[in-house]
Amino acid sequence: MGTSGRSPSPVGARAALTLLLTGILVAGCSSARPAPEPAPREASASAPRAPSAPAPRPSAQAAACEVGLPTAWSSALAAGELRVPAGERAVLTDTGPGWTAVQLTGGGQRRAALLRGTDAPRTLLTLADPVEHQLLAADFDGRRWAAFAVLEGRTLDSPWSLYVWDATTGASRRLARADRPGPLPQPVVRDGTVHWAQGVGGGKATVYAAAAGGGAPRALRTGVMDAPFAAGGLLVWRESAGSGTRLTAVSRAGGRPAALPAPLAALRDVRSVVSDGRTWAWVEGEAEPRLMVWRTGDARPAAVVTTSPAVDGMDQLRISGRLVTWRTPETSYALDLGSGSYARITPAYGYAQARDGALAVAYSVGNAKTSASRPVIQVVDAGRLPGLPGCG
Repeated sequence: MGTSGRSPSPVGARAALTLLLTGILVAGCSSARPAPEPAPREASASAPRAPSAPAPRPSAQAAACEVGLPTAWSSALAAGELRVPAGERAVLTDTGPGWTAVQLTGGGQRRAALLRGTDAPRTLLTLADPVEHQLLAADFDGRRWAAFAVLEGRTLDSPWSLYVWDATTGASRRLARADRPGPLPQPVVRDGTVHWAQGVGGGKATVYAAAAGGGAPRALRTGVMDAPFAAGGLLVWRESAGSGTRLTAVSRAGGRPAALPAPLAALRDVRSVVSDGRTWAWVEGEAEPRLMVWRTGDARPAAVVTTSPAVDGMDQLRISGRLVTWRTPETSYALDLGSGSYARITPAYGYAQARDGALAVAYSVGNAKTSASRPVIQVVDAGRLPGLPGCG
C-alpha cells in the first residue's frame, strides 16, 4: 500500500500523508514531520457483529448505508488468523490470492517474509538494519516472482531499495535504489515483469519496467506522478498536468500509451484511485470527501459513500471483486457493492485491504505502543464471505 513524502508536487504531498498514516499503525514508520497521533485506545479482539442477510445489487446511483458486521464475517476472519513463528512479531504489508507479505521482527533480526497457506514463512530478505529498515510494499505473481521494497530508515525521506525474489532459488537481488524525491514504490508483478516508479530529480519521477529474471530496466514515462497500479491489462497512475491531476495509462504488455474509458479520462484532482480492471473507486472532494465508484457499463460514476465519519480522512482504497476497503484515521471499512452497504471491519486504528480475491485485516489487541500488545493479522478468501446486510 504507498507513495513518498519527498515529492514537492501536490501528488507527492497527498501521497506522503497516505504513507504516513500507514506507517504509524502498520509498519511502525515515522515521519521527519510527524502528524499528531491519536491517543492510544484499547482494541477488542473482535469487531462489532450483526445478523447477516443477502441483499440485491443496488442501482448504479444508489448511496450505500452503514450496517453492522455479520457474525459470519467475524468468524471467518477469526479462523483466518495468521500464525507466526514464536518469538517474532508480524506486521502486515500486502496480500493477494493465496499469499501474504509480512515483516517479522524477533531474535535481534528483522526479515521480509512471504506466507502461503499453512506453510512456514519463506524469507525474502533479512534486513540489514533490524531497527531502521522497514518492509514497505510487496507483490507476488503467485508462482515464481515477488517484488518488494525496503525503506532504509524510519522517516519518509529515507532512501529505499526494490528487490526481486525468485521462489525457485529462494534468492533476492536488488533491482533499483532511490535516493531522490519521488513516489515510494508499490511494485506491480505481472507476466514476469516488474513495474514501479521512482524519483529522477527536478520534482519528477519515471515509471519503469524490468524483466524479473534480469536485464536493464526500461523507462516508460517521466512526469510528476504517483506510483502506478495494475488495472486489468493497463498500468495506471495519477499525473500532474496543466489542467490538474489526471489519470494516465499505458498497456502492461508493451508499455505503450493507452486510452481510458471516458468517465475515467475526465477525472481531475481525485486521490487514492484503485481498480481491478472492471470496477474503479476513488476519493473525490476535499471539504466534503466522497467515495466514488464506476463499473464497466455504467453511464457515469456514482457517489456511494458520503457519510461522516466513514469518509473523514478516507484513503488507502483497495478492491477485490464486489468489495472495496478503505481506511480512516480511526478504523477501516469494507463496502459491498453487491448489497449496497458498508461496515466497519476492524477495531480502532485497524488496517484492512481487499486485493485480488483476498481480504486481510490487521490490528492490535491492547495498546499498540507497548510490548504487551498482541498484533493480529487475519486473511480470508473474500469470495467466500457472505454479502453484507442490505439497506432498509
